[in-house]
Amino acid sequence: MQKLGRYSGLFFAGFFALTGIQRLGAQDQDQRPASGAAKSVVHETQKEYQKWLGEDVRYIITDEERADFKKLTTNDQRDKFVEDFWERRNPNPGSKENAFKEEHYRRIAYTNEHFAAKIPGWKTDRGRMYIMFGPPDQVDRHYSAAGSEKASSLVGVGQIPYDWELWHYRYIEGIGKDVTFKFVDTCACGEYPMALDEDDLNKYRPK
Repeated sequence: MQKLGRYSGLFFAGFFALTGIQRLGAQDQDQRPASGAAKSVVHETQKEYQKWLGEDVRYIITDEERADFKKLTTNDQRDKFVEDFWERRNPNPGSKENAFKEEHYRRIAYTNEHFAAKIPGWKTDRGRMYIMFGPPDQVDRHYSAAGSEKASSLVGVGQIPYDWELWHYRYIEGIGKDVTFKFVDTCACGEYPMALDEDDLNKYRPK
C-alpha cells in the first residue's frame, strides 16, 4: 500500500502552485473552507485506508490491531501503522523484500480470479480460507448428487443438487493437523459457502 499521507501532501503543494493560490497563514488556512478538489483528495485518501483495513488485511489483522488503527488521527500515523504491520510479519525483518506481504496479495489476486461468483472472490468462504491458510494440500470435488451419501453428512439431506468441495490441510499453525473445510454451492452460483455455523467459524478468525 502506498504511503498515502505523504503523497496527498505533495498533491496539495502542487495544487496550490499550479492554480497560483498563495498559501495562507496557519490561522487563516484553518478557517478557509476546503475546496472541492481538496475535499475529493481527502475523500479518496480515506477510502484507501478503509480498503486496506476492510479488504486488504481483513482476514489477517487481529482485533487489537484493528482497534489501534481506528484510534489513529493522522495519515502519518496510519502510514506508520501500515509499515509496521507488514514489518511485524516480515520473515526477514529489515529487508526491502517481504515474502509474507507478496504472498498475501498473490492470494487475494488468486481468489478474485478463481472464486468470484456474485461477489468478489476474496469475500467468499473459499477465498477467506485461501487467503488465511494458502492453497490446500488436497481438494476433493463432488458434483451434483454424486456421492450423496457423504453429502448428507455435510448438509443433512439425502440427495442434493449441488456441487461441493472438501479442502484438506495436513497442518495449519495454531489449529493443528488434518484440518478439513467443507464448501457446498447451495445457491448453484459458484459461491460455495462453508458448511459450518458461525461458532465453528470463530475459531478460524485472528485473535
